[in-house]
Amino acid sequence: MAYQLVRGVVEGGRVEAAFSNANALIRFERSVGIFWEVQLQGLILSNSFLIDFFNWIYIWGHLPVVGVLAIWIYMFRRGAFARYRNAFLISGAIGLVFFTTLPMAPPRFLPEFGFTDTIALYDNVYRALQNPAFVNQYAAMPSLHLGWNLLVGLAIFETTKAWWARAFGLLLPIPMLVAIILTGNHFVLDAVAGVAVALAALWLAGFLNRRFAGTRIHAVLV
Repeated sequence: MAYQLVRGVVEGGRVEAAFSNANALIRFERSVGIFWEVQLQGLILSNSFLIDFFNWIYIWGHLPVVGVLAIWIYMFRRGAFARYRNAFLISGAIGLVFFTTLPMAPPRFLPEFGFTDTIALYDNVYRALQNPAFVNQYAAMPSLHLGWNLLVGLAIFETTKAWWARAFGLLLPIPMLVAIILTGNHFVLDAVAGVAVALAALWLAGFLNRRFAGTRIHAVLV
């Protein structure tokens, strides 16, 4: 409900601000020499296999992965469930603040800079999974696609002992980082912000669990 409210606020009068913020972000990235998105995306545009591959990661590597992890950690690693659940909720709440106060058009809405919307051109399944009628199109900053995948990876790393599972957890966010850039859905600084929000939320969730351990509040949170 909160997400839909934010979408209504943005599309009800902040669309111009979203494009203005995106242009300002591009100017800043250029000024510090990190406006790499167009060049990086250009590396795959002539290769349909790579386009489909990174589209697939962007679509299926986000909410489906989060959902599977939530079920697995609840069923088999219950002791860690509350902290990671709270981290997801906190990071989502922080994201909503960003989406309201700093709406950001994604690169794919800025073809004048050379961006291509690979998902719109090559993969209609995303529109079926996340219909534009119900999705905030101006929520590029921060990238929760990357931030939430990072939380998934950290949860796997923390709650498993097998070396291959822990390695998988550490490496999991990397394909999503590449995918959000190459599909034209996020800027480099969106990715940085997504990581920062996820880590801050995980720290805060751990702090709250420690701070209220043994209290009724902790019992409710758990």
